Amino acid sequence: MTTVLKYMTLVSMALLSLVSCDNGTSLQQYLVDKQADDRYLKVDIATSLFMGDETRFTEEEKDILSTIKKINVVAYPIKEGKEAEYESEKTIIKDIIGQEKYKTLGSVKSNDMLMTMKYLGEETAIDEVIVFASSSDKGFGVFRLLCDKMRPDQALKLMSTMERGDLDLSKLAGIGDIFSEM
Repeated sequence: MTTVLKYMTLVSMALLSLVSCDNGTSLQQYLVDKQADDRYLKVDIATSLFMGDETRFTEEEKDILSTIKKINVVAYPIKEGKEAEYESEKTIIKDIIGQEKYKTLGSVKSNDMLMTMKYLGEETAIDEVIVFASSSDKGFGVFRLLCDKMRPDQALKLMSTMERGDLDLSKLAGIGDIFSEM
């Protein structure tokens, strides 16, 4: 009986997500709607908080960081017995960022983690960068960077800066734990 209920819940949520995305549901609206949802971890951060020792940044990197105004992060950790809810929420996010208005910058698959990077805006002036990372073991996270005319090459350079470890990511404590060891 509970399997049937889980299946019906999953199907209902998937259908609801398809209908809501047909109405042009935005990622911003989804994130706003999840602010009161206790199943999610949420953080809104000014990018100035990421800059630890600024002397480690080149002028170019400082310029790139200055194009990012704010970062919204929403993460959904998988909890035992809630796998159907997780799949349903993940489907909603994938449907939203799968809309034509979200253009793909790239995607990476490593072990159990899949990360997709999308953007809104023009190729020469990105307004938002969206990173969607998911793992069937840990959960998913959506990182929405509000930008002021960032270029795709700058977004890729930012990823290099993150890989080098120059950004102070300690401000994401709690959310980062979901994706540790990914």
